[in-house]
Amino acid sequence: MNAEPIDIRLRVSSAEAIALPWESPLAEWDPTWIPFRDVPVGPSRHLVRFVELPDGLLAIKEAPDRIVEREYAVLRRLEQQRLPAVRALGVVLRGTERDGLLVTRFLAHSWQFRRLFIRLPATSTRQRERLLHALAGLLVELHRRGVFWGDGSLANTLFLRTGQLIEAHLVDAETSAIHPSLSDGQRRHDLQILVENVAGGLVDIASRAGPVDDIQPHVKAAQRLATIYEELWDQLHRELTIRPDERWRIASHLHRLHDLGYAVDEVRIEPGANGDDQLRVTVCVAGRDHHAEELEALTGLAAREGQAAILMHDLRAFASAANPPLNLPQAAPRWRATVVETGLTQVADLTRYTDPIQALCDLLEVRWLLSEQAGRDVGADAALAALRSRAVPPDAAAAMSVLDAPTAEYRLDR
Repeated sequence: MNAEPIDIRLRVSSAEAIALPWESPLAEWDPTWIPFRDVPVGPSRHLVRFVELPDGLLAIKEAPDRIVEREYAVLRRLEQQRLPAVRALGVVLRGTERDGLLVTRFLAHSWQFRRLFIRLPATSTRQRERLLHALAGLLVELHRRGVFWGDGSLANTLFLRTGQLIEAHLVDAETSAIHPSLSDGQRRHDLQILVENVAGGLVDIASRAGPVDDIQPHVKAAQRLATIYEELWDQLHRELTIRPDERWRIASHLHRLHDLGYAVDEVRIEPGANGDDQLRVTVCVAGRDHHAEELEALTGLAAREGQAAILMHDLRAFASAANPPLNLPQAAPRWRATVVETGLTQVADLTRYTDPIQALCDLLEVRWLLSEQAGRDVGADAALAALRSRAVPPDAAAAMSVLDAPTAEYRLDR
C-alpha cells in the first residue's frame, strides 16, 4: 500500500526551513545538522522542539493531523484579527499513520508565567497582580472577538513587557473555537476554566518550594482573575445614561478607555428609553492599540501599545517644550530625528534581552523618573548610567525586575 501523501504548508521561505525533514517524526530529527535550541517550557501533552533559523526561532509541535490543522486555522484567524497570540508559520499533515506538525514563531523576549512566578518572592503580590491583570485582559480581548479559549492556563500563556505594561499572549489554541460572538454563558464557562487552571498552576508552582499546607491563598489569587475580568468587561461594555448638560461624562469615559489602550470606533448618542430628557450613550470599542495607531500615523514608528503610550507621552512633551510650541504633526519628524534615532543608538548595547523600541522606552521612562526625583532634567547620560548599572527608580524597576534578563535583577535605589 502506498504511503499517504504529505501536505506541507509553510509561511517561511529560507532554504534552511525548506530543507528540514518535514516527512520524518520530530523525535528522529538529527541534532548534528539541525540547529535545535533548548528553550525551557512547561508541561505539554505533545512533543515540542525549537529550531533556530534565519526566519527566526521556530516552535514545532507534533500532534495528530486533526489537532494541528485545526489549531493552525485558529491561529491564522487570530492573526487576521490582530489578537495577542503566537503566529502560525506552517502546518505539516502526514496522514492517519503519523502525527502532523504545527510550526509557530517563538515570541521573542517573552516569559512563561511559571518561570516568572518561580523567580518572584512570595511577598511580591504587586507583581503577581500585574501578571493576573495581563492574563484577564487577554481573555477579555479573545471574548470580544468571539474566541472561546477552552484551556486558558499558565502553561498556555506567554508574557511580554511593553513599555511599563505587561502583555499576555495566547500560545496554545488546541482547544480554541471562534464564533461570531460569545454568549454570557460561554464567557463565564471559559473564565471559570481559566480560574481553575490558574489556581492549580499556582499551587503547583508553590509546591516546588515545599509542601503546600494551605491552598486558599492561591485559590483566592486565581479568583482575582474573575474580578479583574468582570471589571474590565464592564468598563468596555457599559452604557452611560446622562442628561444633555452632562456630555463631559462622555469625554471622561473615552479618556478612561484610551488610558486602557483602547481605540474608540464609534460613539452613539440616543434618546433615553423612557422618553424623558435623558440620553443613552454607547461606545463601540475597536482594538487595544489606541496609542500604537496614533504613534504610527504621526511618525511611521511601529510599536506595541504599552511602548507607544510612553513614546506618545514623550512626543507631546517635546512638542510642548518647543519654542514656540508645536502641534504634534509639526513636532513628529523633529522628535523622531532627535529623540528616537539618537536614543536607539544610545541603547544599542542594552538590547540583549529586549527589543530596541523597548530599550528606548526604558531610557525615556528612567530619565523622566530620575528627573522628577531631582527636580530637573538629568539628561540621557544619567539615565543610561542607571540602566547599565541596573540602579533604576522603583517605579521603573517594578516592571523590569520581573521581565528582564534571567541572570541579572534590577536594584531599586530609594
